Amino acid sequence: MSGKKLQFGLIGAGRIGPVHAATVAFRLPEAEIAAITDINHEAAQALAARFSIPRIAASAAEIFADPKIDAVLICTSTGTHADLIVEAAKAGKHIFCEKPISLSLREIDRSIAAVNAAGVKLQVGFNRRFDSNFLRVRQAVAAGEVGAPNLLHIISRDPAPPPLAYIRTSGGIFLDMMIHDFDMARYLMGEEVEEVYAAGGVFVDPGFREAGDFDTAVVMLRFKGGALGTIDNSRKATFGYDQRVEILGSKGKISTENRYPNQVVVSSEKTVYTDLPLNFFMQRYPESFALELELFTKAVLEDRPTPVSGADSRVPVVMALAARKSADEHRPVRLEEVER
Repeated sequence: MSGKKLQFGLIGAGRIGPVHAATVAFRLPEAEIAAITDINHEAAQALAARFSIPRIAASAAEIFADPKIDAVLICTSTGTHADLIVEAAKAGKHIFCEKPISLSLREIDRSIAAVNAAGVKLQVGFNRRFDSNFLRVRQAVAAGEVGAPNLLHIISRDPAPPPLAYIRTSGGIFLDMMIHDFDMARYLMGEEVEEVYAAGGVFVDPGFREAGDFDTAVVMLRFKGGALGTIDNSRKATFGYDQRVEILGSKGKISTENRYPNQVVVSSEKTVYTDLPLNFFMQRYPESFALELELFTKAVLEDRPTPVSGADSRVPVVMALAARKSADEHRPVRLEEVER
């Protein structure tokens, strides 16, 4: 496909669709969006007007049937991902899909099998891998700068909880929130997890208990090489989006703190303070969203492997299912218990 712009079809005009549309329109000269569709026609119209997308398709099927479209961006709700991946693969389209592919391992496997059978490329949107801070942490571990990694700690807390209606279909805190951290744990350490031990509580909103979920959770990880890890999540951090990582190794440590809108420090007689951190993922991770799509585009145009494959995306779902089982049963759970 040398010398040709990659033609995308965008499926979904909700929260993440505009992020990818902006990347393609303003930051990715190697690609363009040829068509968009959404069950909310007005949302699709608004996005098409905003980013000069030339065509609004009546359905995903119409996008799949268009021979001029090379790849699709699947930005719909999780429950639709697997079927859309299968249909896109059958149509010979390369696929970028938001995480997770599904809450069901069987559906994930069905999607990956369809992709493999069609010989198309699939990348799943675990965008935090492409944040410059986390990339630097991974580089340090891979290069041995801090020696053998012994202990990982990930803190991931949202500024405000999502609507309870979302919780009822999202799979809960381990599958819709901590799944990012499960992916980061194995990515940053360069090693797989064999066992998790999880505990959850409801401290933010009693509605989470009624929905059968937690709003606060802690998980301990045991890696196959013996290293330990902890992840803590909360649905509500009053001061903003809390995203921190530390790895302690045999020769030192590496850590990354929150990002702020500026680097100003105000010092007075009684206090020293800064402004609050960036408020949510749209402000915190714009560069990572752009880089993941850039690398997917290059993978297609240059026939390279995608940086986050379907197989990569499956493991965090296994970890999330194991964590929920652990929290429910109050015991450590090995991943092999939920692997299939």
